[in-house]
Amino acid sequence: MCGNNMSVPLLAEAVTVSGTEKETAAVSRNQTLLNIWGHGWAETLTGIRLPHVKFICPHAPRIPVTLNMKSMMPAWFDLMGLSPDAPEDESGIKRAAESIRAIIDHEARNGIPPHRIIIGGFSQGGALSLYTALTSHYQLAGVLALSCWLPLHRSFPSASSGHKNLPILQCHGEMDMMIPVQFGAMTAEKLKYIVDPQMVTFKSYPGVNHSSCPQEMADVKEFIEKYLPRI
Repeated sequence: MCGNNMSVPLLAEAVTVSGTEKETAAVSRNQTLLNIWGHGWAETLTGIRLPHVKFICPHAPRIPVTLNMKSMMPAWFDLMGLSPDAPEDESGIKRAAESIRAIIDHEARNGIPPHRIIIGGFSQGGALSLYTALTSHYQLAGVLALSCWLPLHRSFPSASSGHKNLPILQCHGEMDMMIPVQFGAMTAEKLKYIVDPQMVTFKSYPGVNHSSCPQEMADVKEFIEKYLPRI
């Protein structure tokens, strides 16, 4: 399991989209905005960046993925299936969450408090963002969960660290054939038993498959502006 000692190599594998002013918040891909979307989303995030917010986009390691016939590919943890009852890579999920917490710790040591950090991601990155935020001892600014699900959902709410006032924005394409929108809706209902139901917002987008769209990105930007306001 990756502990805090992994923070430096992880950050070396990250793309950072800096703000144009003194940064007072971070967002990460799957902080400040810690974005667990990854390298490929850096350009998209540049289009919605705010001058006081830094986007950190760490890159998932290459691992063999069961769902991909054990081929090596960038992934935060192994995937055995994409249905709610599929077996899950518990140790891999927890290991990945520790690596993201190491980045949060690094940001905190460098002057950005956790309550000024949003974590978010797309697909597996969104799933990891949900799990990391719900099990973190930090009170984070929020979670952006795009086209995803809650890993190890059967362990909640008991696995939760207990932060009820955690804003969560879930977004999902209504034509998603990989992770059906119904799974996203089921996740949203589960989240309402873990955090304050009023903190959970679920939005779906007609005609959108397992991808993003301009309206979704506008909703993401609005969420960031609301929960990471300029100081």
